[in-house]
Amino acid sequence: MQLDEFRSILSASPDLNLQLMLPDGSFVPPHFHVAEVGRVQKDFIDCGGTTRSVSACVLQVWVAGDVDHRLTCGRRTRILSMAESVLRSENLPVDVEYEGTLVSQFPVVAVEATSSAILLKVSVKPTNCLAQDRCGLEIVDSECGSQTGCC
Repeated sequence: MQLDEFRSILSASPDLNLQLMLPDGSFVPPHFHVAEVGRVQKDFIDCGGTTRSVSACVLQVWVAGDVDHRLTCGRRTRILSMAESVLRSENLPVDVEYEGTLVSQFPVVAVEATSSAILLKVSVKPTNCLAQDRCGLEIVDSECGSQTGCC
């Protein structure tokens, strides 16, 4: 999900709360804080020698002991507005950083409106070889059984 779409969804339901569903179907406790909003940029060279750059809007969520804490979608929209100078773009994918058993970064993949909340669904962030056409290694893909070139 891109930042501009995310902001529009929050703005359309300013009085609703935000729920966050993790990839395993469990939920982040509803009293989570948005501790940071940031633009994270990763510059790297893939295994084929191509220089690449990816950026994302990362929302770091944090769960504290104040179980009565709730931020509406409207308040979260204002938090995003405060971060505009750092984000520098509406065309960024939105990821959520959350510490369960480990600190993990999850891409936001779906949003559902319920009667009481906006539900954000996140997914795992997969790894992949970005230079499969140049690696020359043959491996069997465990999901489909086909052979593909990979590092």
